[in-house]
Amino acid sequence: MPKKTCELIVNSGNDYVIAVKDNQPTLHKHIQHTAATKKPASQDVSLERTRDRVTQRTVSVFHELIGISPAWTGIKSLIKVERVGTRAGKKYHEIICYVSSLMRIAAEFAAGIRGHWGIENRLHWVKDVVFKEDASRVHTGNAPANFSIIRATAINLIRRNGYDSITTYQRFLSHDIDKLLLLVG
Repeated sequence: MPKKTCELIVNSGNDYVIAVKDNQPTLHKHIQHTAATKKPASQDVSLERTRDRVTQRTVSVFHELIGISPAWTGIKSLIKVERVGTRAGKKYHEIICYVSSLMRIAAEFAAGIRGHWGIENRLHWVKDVVFKEDASRVHTGNAPANFSIIRATAINLIRRNGYDSITTYQRFLSHDIDKLLLLVG
């Protein structure tokens, strides 16, 4: 499926950065082998400290494409992102691999990948955890998509009105239609 997706994206005139996981074992192993044996074309290292987390991210970009199936349409870069740090005092080490149809330096890939996770954390996580979207019993017809749009709209309205904590504002709005209507005014 990801190979077809790459082809559709490139044929529509767009580019991609796609995570490669164990469901693509040959490509995943190729990227890991390349990262272990080749010098990256570019590398970006950053350190981030937040409330209970310290993370060092190392993004390495490779253009060694020998051995990759031509079915992976448009691949120009292999990317390895390594995250090492502590969360709430516990150590962690993660490696995530990506492929891309773009030729960029590591700092540009780092910014794009980090930006994607910002969206993931600010929207999808809120929809899943705060609004319990994954636990929804609505599964038929257009209802799941409609409820997803309603949740996203609610999050955007709350943020547009200057509130960072969706949970706090959700409690503030609960059972008060007048306050709720002020959001859309």
